[in-house]
Amino acid sequence: MRTPRRGRRPGLAAIVLAAGKGTRMKTRRAKVLHEVCGRPLVYYPVKRALEAGASPVVVVVGHQGEEVRRALEAHLPGAPLRFARQERQLGTAHAVAAAKPALRGYRGPILILSGDTPLLTAWTLESVLEARTSPGSLAFATMVLENPEGYGRVVHSPEKGPALIVEEKDATPEERQIKEVNAGLYAADAEFLWKTLSRVDAKNAQREFYLTDLVALAAEGPGAVAVRVSPVEASGVNDQEELSLAARALTRRIAQSLMEAGVTIEDPERFDADEGVEVGPDTVIEPSVRLRGATRIGRGCRIGQGSHISSTVVGEGVEFLPYCVVADSEIADGCRLGPFARLRPGNRLAENVRIGNFVELKKTRLGRGSKANHLTYLGDATVGSEVNVGCGTVTCNYDGERKHPTTIGDGVFVGSDSILVAPIRIGKGAYVAAGSTLTESVPAGSLALGRARQVTKRGWVRKRDAARARKGK
Repeated sequence: MRTPRRGRRPGLAAIVLAAGKGTRMKTRRAKVLHEVCGRPLVYYPVKRALEAGASPVVVVVGHQGEEVRRALEAHLPGAPLRFARQERQLGTAHAVAAAKPALRGYRGPILILSGDTPLLTAWTLESVLEARTSPGSLAFATMVLENPEGYGRVVHSPEKGPALIVEEKDATPEERQIKEVNAGLYAADAEFLWKTLSRVDAKNAQREFYLTDLVALAAEGPGAVAVRVSPVEASGVNDQEELSLAARALTRRIAQSLMEAGVTIEDPERFDADEGVEVGPDTVIEPSVRLRGATRIGRGCRIGQGSHISSTVVGEGVEFLPYCVVADSEIADGCRLGPFARLRPGNRLAENVRIGNFVELKKTRLGRGSKANHLTYLGDATVGSEVNVGCGTVTCNYDGERKHPTTIGDGVFVGSDSILVAPIRIGKGAYVAAGSTLTESVPAGSLALGRARQVTKRGWVRKRDAARARKGK
């Protein structure tokens, strides 16, 4: 077999079969919508087909078809996707035939993929494409399984290579002993595909139109070529256990790619990351970290154990102490967070900000060098540079109907246990005394005290005890 080439190729289309219910998943959700590493199952074969150069990619949908379409368009905006609908589940050949109107006028090679194969690589797709001996021939992927139960067996002719694929329900006892099975990946020329599909019938145990019948029909004419591929790549996901195994395998692949790029992952078996996450070299990731969504982490960071970071952009030299939870935020160079810090969506931290243990932020901006080291809530706040926010400070941003802003100028000192009732503005360089509840803005350079007057009653305990004694008599 020739060495597969990489990169985009002109004149290639793909069909991804994603119409099934996936009843073995035991859920209401269509199988191809179950997520692996932050993407639905169907995303992966579609993405790999695009990487191999397919344009367009036709996705055949059925059960929950609109949800499948929306999910793919959300994750692959602008991609050359088309959608076809299989109204009735009459077999894989019937599903492929449903894609024909979406490829009207197309004359080149077509890849056919299953929508539940998240571990396929573009290199494997190229291998199958390159294996065709002539434009009119058929190439298909096979794999060898120790336990081939449930798969169609590949029967070879003594003289001419693969002769047919026999589905398990139609196989003889001898054929069921064969361990080489159909992997559900095909490459054929459009003219051959549509012409041959018209000859497929449903004379089988399941009364379905089998796409596997293409192999026997090709063997009668232009020929069929079997390409053995890795079972890890080609095995489909059929139940929850296989979904978890696919997720683990894909996560391990992501971890390997990051480590090859200079990232230290202390325990790859206790690391989780979504497809598309980016991490710079010299970053250290401790065990049980999860990186989700469109997260980008710069060079030289440290991500502490148990941290969960989602759709967040992180600069260089940032340290997350253990068990931080961060979502949809921007964190500049040199910041330090945690342990046990929580950043809800919408935060922007400038350089060298310090966010300590049990501090929560929501839609808050902190300027360079500012710090909130412990037990604080800052919501809908704009905080200047070199601000100290003391322990126990709370911005009261919600009045029961609307959210209100808090603005704190550069160089402000907020003492511990301060309550800032928004809307409120603390001017540059001002001081807020510890224990204050402020409802009015504070001018720059001022000291604000919002405490109740302290009352001390001398001898009160002695008098109380004496009164109790008299009452007891």
